[in-house]
Amino acid sequence: FPISVMHFTNSVVRGGAEEHILTLLRNLDRNHFRLHLVCPGECAKLLAPDLPADVRLIRLSFQAPHQPADAIRFARLVRELRIEILHSHLFSASMAASPIGWLCGVPVVVETPHVREAWRQGFLKKTRAVDRMAGRFVDRFIAVSEANARYLIEEKRLPARKVSVIHNGCDLRKFSPETSDPSEMRRKFDLSADGPVLLVIGRLESQKGHRFSIEAFRAVLREFPTAQLVCVGEGSLRQELAQLAVQFGIDRAVRFVGHQANVNDWLAACDVSILPSLYEGLPLAAIESLAVERPLVATRVDGTPEVVVHGQTGLLVSPGDSQELAASLLRLLRCPELGRRLARAGREWVAKRFSQEQQIQKTQELYLSAWNLALVGAGSLACASALSSWNAIDFRDRGGYSLRLEKN
Repeated sequence: FPISVMHFTNSVVRGGAEEHILTLLRNLDRNHFRLHLVCPGECAKLLAPDLPADVRLIRLSFQAPHQPADAIRFARLVRELRIEILHSHLFSASMAASPIGWLCGVPVVVETPHVREAWRQGFLKKTRAVDRMAGRFVDRFIAVSEANARYLIEEKRLPARKVSVIHNGCDLRKFSPETSDPSEMRRKFDLSADGPVLLVIGRLESQKGHRFSIEAFRAVLREFPTAQLVCVGEGSLRQELAQLAVQFGIDRAVRFVGHQANVNDWLAACDVSILPSLYEGLPLAAIESLAVERPLVATRVDGTPEVVVHGQTGLLVSPGDSQELAASLLRLLRCPELGRRLARAGREWVAKRFSQEQQIQKTQELYLSAWNLALVGAGSLACASALSSWNAIDFRDRGGYSLRLEKN
């Protein structure tokens, strides 16, 4: 029988972490896994249109274990659904859900932090007890980049044996230079055919650094007066960023188009993609930009250099430096051949290291490996020695589940 897996997030937006969850829910093997998603109503509304019909969606806002009513409801869900793998996304979600999963006897508890917690950086050392507690309740941590793994092990002092790197992956069939015609997409989105189009994909929040793109774009307009800057994404800073464009006198050339489901089409319509983030895990926007063979300028933060190799698959700049960003954008616009060369190499790099198939395969292997270790840990030595001729299907000891084996 399939293993019952619950994905949990307390996010209320749709960004890279939420796209990551959707990728797993769409592609995990149904022969092995029965899937559930638990998230707040705001997030459910954003994800539901793209959620497979066989995934059970449960709306629950749950921020911390000290909220008794939410904690009790979450624990009841875990027990009623007989959850056997609990996979929480983002640190705050894991701190809420993982202790309850452990107390309910869930065989495997997994956490994907996605990014470092910027709000904790000033007092990370003083709060390591929180991370030690997380290390006790969580069986496996998934780092989305090598940089993320180093952060978990070296800064948060989590056990290295529990940390595995599984890169975010991209659907290379959907995100392909052959999928959409650039000229047609420009007409569709009412973009100028005369001047260059610069594209920023990301939530309109301070982490994503849109301010620096707008500041850099002023310099671009001086040399390319028909250029346009398009911001794809929604967030709390939309009005503030729009006002900044007005303040700089460039609002005629800056467009905010909100969340877009067809990101691949917008990428096809642009000349250069920009990723100005102040911190990241492993940016899906960078992977998708290169998959569509679009020249990319990104900031040198966290896992981004694993995707954007400076001078080989794109250009890297310092975070928060709008002058350096402007110089790199102008370099690509002045020399389109350089951009094409970097973009072609970027597509090859992404296909080799960041495919969706690799992400799914490695996630399934981690689930099943952790599952089998939990099974052996709960069973007797005789059970462990019998695994060579029997397939472990499911078990639960602490939570009252029974061991079930199936003959090969």
